[in-house]
Amino acid sequence: MKVKTILVSQPEPKVENSPYFDLQNKHKIKVDFRPFIHVEGVPAKEVRAQKIDLNNFTAIILTSKNSVDHFFRVAEEMRYKVPEDLRYFCQSEAIAYYLQKYVVYRKRKIYVGQKDFADMSPLFKKYKDEKFLLPSSDQLNADIPQTLNNLKLDWTPGTFYRTVMSDLSDLKDVYYDVLAFFSPTGIKSLFKNFPDFKQNETRIAVFGSTTQKEALEHGLRIDIMAPTPEAPSMTMALEKYVAEVNKGK
Repeated sequence: MKVKTILVSQPEPKVENSPYFDLQNKHKIKVDFRPFIHVEGVPAKEVRAQKIDLNNFTAIILTSKNSVDHFFRVAEEMRYKVPEDLRYFCQSEAIAYYLQKYVVYRKRKIYVGQKDFADMSPLFKKYKDEKFLLPSSDQLNADIPQTLNNLKLDWTPGTFYRTVMSDLSDLKDVYYDVLAFFSPTGIKSLFKNFPDFKQNETRIAVFGSTTQKEALEHGLRIDIMAPTPEAPSMTMALEKYVAEVNKGK
């Protein structure tokens, strides 16, 4: 069956040159965007209940733009004046660049990883005597505590925000040829919103092995998988699939 419509379970890209728009224009199909999950901040009162006093830390580990936003939000709610000599360990250049929203970049101690969390290990070893705070969501990747514990660092995790399932009730009678998922929580959100969901002819696209596992556990048939050697991104996997099934359109 040909693909005419795709629903991507993420926010619409803010850049004009997104490969999703190229996919849409090239194959004359409709691509819609709708986050199946969203982030909500944890109030400062709840952060305090985790026995976290921001004054006790000399370094902050930032793994996403959300962690940046919610660290500074909680700091403001706690009336904590962020010291100029605080060290920031950012997982990627994009996160470090985003940090400029809150601090004067050239005046701060900022250390940047390559991409994966483990890539930051040499930086942590160099500053192993710091007291690290990891502001994160309630869903922490297992490799993060494993890396920090292996390095025997003095670090404290803090839940500063949560991943919450979105209300999708307005999609009840809307049909798409393909649904694209990027996290296990996205799959859970589908079934929380639509407990009686039947896949039928709907194609399911998943990104990553944990999303794949969640989809299979819910009895879904996976038609499109990423990343693969031929399709390292979701858009490439969708492009490959659509090109094949829409032949002769």
